[in-house]
Amino acid sequence: MKISSLFTNVTIRQANIFTILVIFFFTMIFVGLLVEEMYEEYEDALKQSYIYNTDSTSHTEVISQNHKRIKNIMIKTVLVIVTLSFIIFALFLGLNSLFSRLLNKDNQTFLDFFEQAVHNDKAISPKDIFFKDFKIMIGYANEMVGKINKQKNSLKTLNLELEDRVKDKTAILEQINQNLEKEKKFSQDLLKAQRDFLKYTVHETNTPLSVILTSIELYVMKYPKDRQLLKIEVAVKNIFSIYDDLSYLVKQDQVQYPKVVLNIENYLSSRIDFFTDVAELSRISFNYEPITKGAHIYFNETKLQRIVDNTITNAIKYTLPNEVVYIDLEQIGTFIELSIASKSKTIKDTDKVFDEYYRESRNRDGFGIGLRLVRTICDEEDIKISVSSDDNQTIFKYRFKMMGE
Repeated sequence: MKISSLFTNVTIRQANIFTILVIFFFTMIFVGLLVEEMYEEYEDALKQSYIYNTDSTSHTEVISQNHKRIKNIMIKTVLVIVTLSFIIFALFLGLNSLFSRLLNKDNQTFLDFFEQAVHNDKAISPKDIFFKDFKIMIGYANEMVGKINKQKNSLKTLNLELEDRVKDKTAILEQINQNLEKEKKFSQDLLKAQRDFLKYTVHETNTPLSVILTSIELYVMKYPKDRQLLKIEVAVKNIFSIYDDLSYLVKQDQVQYPKVVLNIENYLSSRIDFFTDVAELSRISFNYEPITKGAHIYFNETKLQRIVDNTITNAIKYTLPNEVVYIDLEQIGTFIELSIASKSKTIKDTDKVFDEYYRESRNRDGFGIGLRLVRTICDEEDIKISVSSDDNQTIFKYRFKMMGE
């Protein structure tokens, strides 16, 4: 460990005490050495006195007198030295105490200055400092505190400006938020009005469509079906398909769609019968020969109808005239795969056909929401979809979990 590290946290008072103790210790050593040297001189003096007076008749008396005299001189000298040493030590101690107080006073002046500099701009006066070294430091200290206070005042001014800007920005943001709230409420009201209108329209559309279809069926029972009546029936069925889509969109967040056991083969047959007239009017025919017989799935009938109807109507819409729409059911492992294929114009981007409002051909009727609805249902029910298209054929495939597997 370095010596400097031992005195890292020493105060001035501790340093003064340490200094006094060291000086006192060396003073005592000095006095001891001096006394020891005088004692040796005293011994030498006694020896010389003894030799000098060896032949004298009063030998013993003379030695005794010299011994007493030299001893008295030594004692007086030692007392003088010790007294002088203590006087010098006391003088040094007094001077040290005086300078220590002056040093502490200067230090305290600096400490008070830096402590008060946080709250005011008062500078140190050179008259308050005793030591010249500290007086040199006054200029630097005053300059430093002056710069700090100047920066502090600048920061205070800047903070005030920032507060004003923040208040202005906050007021603007509050106004924007109020406008957004108004627009949000207006949009919500408008959306609610649209939903209510759509719900009312869907509800009111069902009855006349049912009446029209029933009337056509009754008419056909008495009279043969002509082409004009066929067109009316096909148009009504197309409207029914659109109605079913809109009805599902309106109710999907409000109605639970429970799953039931469905014979998918029979269900497909019923939907193909429903769209046969529509296909024939477009000079298209169906070819339905399921490879799997009696296949059952656990699925909601309304959701299955949206998948099947939208895919069939999409095939009718885009299949070239005088072509066949092939509808197949095939068991693949524990799944039933429904495929609907026909010859049509090549789909350029098969990933986009399920996007909302997307239509491959702008010349075709429709809103572009049917296949988007299909995608949503398949995502909800974990139905795998695949679409392929080339110059020969376009195929839509849906893979359902087989019941009982």
